[in-house]
Amino acid sequence: MTRRDFIGTALAAATVAGCKAPIAKKGGKYVTPERLGVCSWSFRLPMDAVAAEMKKMGLKNINLALQPFLEGDERHGKAEGADVRERVERRLADGEWRITATMISFNHEDYSTLDTIRRTGGIVPDEHWDADRALVARAAKLTGEWKVPYMLMHAGFLDESDKVAFDKYVYRVKTLRDICAKEGVQLVLETGQETADDLVEFMAHVDGLGVNFDPANMILYNKGVPVEAVRKIAPWIRHMHIKDAKYTKVPGTWGEEVPWGDGEVNAPLLLKTLEEVGYKGAFAIEREGGDNRVADIALAAKRMLAAG
Repeated sequence: MTRRDFIGTALAAATVAGCKAPIAKKGGKYVTPERLGVCSWSFRLPMDAVAAEMKKMGLKNINLALQPFLEGDERHGKAEGADVRERVERRLADGEWRITATMISFNHEDYSTLDTIRRTGGIVPDEHWDADRALVARAAKLTGEWKVPYMLMHAGFLDESDKVAFDKYVYRVKTLRDICAKEGVQLVLETGQETADDLVEFMAHVDGLGVNFDPANMILYNKGVPVEAVRKIAPWIRHMHIKDAKYTKVPGTWGEEVPWGDGEVNAPLLLKTLEEVGYKGAFAIEREGGDNRVADIALAAKRMLAAG
């Protein structure tokens, strides 16, 4: 038996991803503990410390960043050794963790301003394309080994005004989609760097993709109203981030990320709308701002379970 077969056999029964999460019975709660999880990078901690915090909170589902197992980065986790990977696999095999999706990012991305991320984000920069494609291939292989059906990424800003740039963007996304498909993985794009209408139009050019719906990103990038976006992109939503924010008051600058329930996402109406459109996937708490991440994640979990 190969290492891949061993891992797949051990984890298949324990790993839960995306829309495979249990559906609440009629009259039951929409948000259940079985569907709630957390993004590993939100803690800004090494993987073993992430596991300890999740255990304290009673969370098993994890949207797992792959950078710590590849080359490491500042946003989603510094590189960790093979021993850490082995412990992750043991947690999965033992049922301590269930992966809802994996996540990949790129070291060349600069989130300092809206301008810098527009130029450096995702697979848009030509000078990094070859390296990005190779990194995605490694990430997809690892995701496939762990029998996780979804891998998330920010592909970068859509520019439909420039046909040459748009056609190149479509080609690159299709290339990565096919790389993932060979590993039994669906490529899932993060929302926020485009409007819902632009995303729907793009999806007509590239079939076989999914969407990770991040309502706060739409506010942070000032790309529309999350509740209104849900109905438009519902057919593609495979995974969701629980994150809140407030719109900027200075055009051309970031909005402000805040704890879940304190922003302008309108959490109660958003959850009601997701239920109405039939979303049955995971809810992964993401916190990328603030200096009290652990407490903010715990608060989000408490509010989600109380509201659901």
